[in-house]
Amino acid sequence: MPDDNTNQSVPSSGRAPRLLQKIRDEIGPEMMKEFGYSSVMQIPRLDKVVINIGLGEALQNAKAIESVTADLSRITGQRPVTTKAKKSIAGFKIREGMPIGAMVTIRGRRMYEFTDRLLNASLPRIRDFQGLSRNSFDGRGNYSIGIREHTIFPEIDYNSIDRIRGMQIVIVTSAVNDQEGMRFLELAGMPFIRN
Repeated sequence: MPDDNTNQSVPSSGRAPRLLQKIRDEIGPEMMKEFGYSSVMQIPRLDKVVINIGLGEALQNAKAIESVTADLSRITGQRPVTTKAKKSIAGFKIREGMPIGAMVTIRGRRMYEFTDRLLNASLPRIRDFQGLSRNSFDGRGNYSIGIREHTIFPEIDYNSIDRIRGMQIVIVTSAVNDQEGMRFLELAGMPFIRN
């Protein structure tokens, strides 16, 4: 009879995500050598990825929220949360509590798989892509990416969308400063602009 206390960290497929394996095998030892960490627990890691789509058009188009929710679900494999206005702004015709966007926070296996797809499949599909800016760090090793077209993701069928929308992706790491966060993401395959 199998034991109920099986190792929960092993995914159902039995293999760790490709990016997690790369972090363990290649990135970790390289970071230990470069930054002189005394413990493997000091090596930066991915904590979470937050994807946000703001919807100014939700005031006129009630189906926009449903469309964005479906698109984000396809991209991340997780159901998004509808964000609502915190206060009324007369100039934008927004009342408190109105739905104005959708967001998803992904962790664990989905986070590694999404980040791997973002770096290796989605970013290369951007037209005239020159690389990502090195100035989008927040001072604590977290990185923000603004994407103009959500259609760069292979999960989105271009013919079935009602409108092209932009999105913001925030990659949250456990790095203590921007230099460590940048080097960690660079080793993970983030295509930064060359200096």
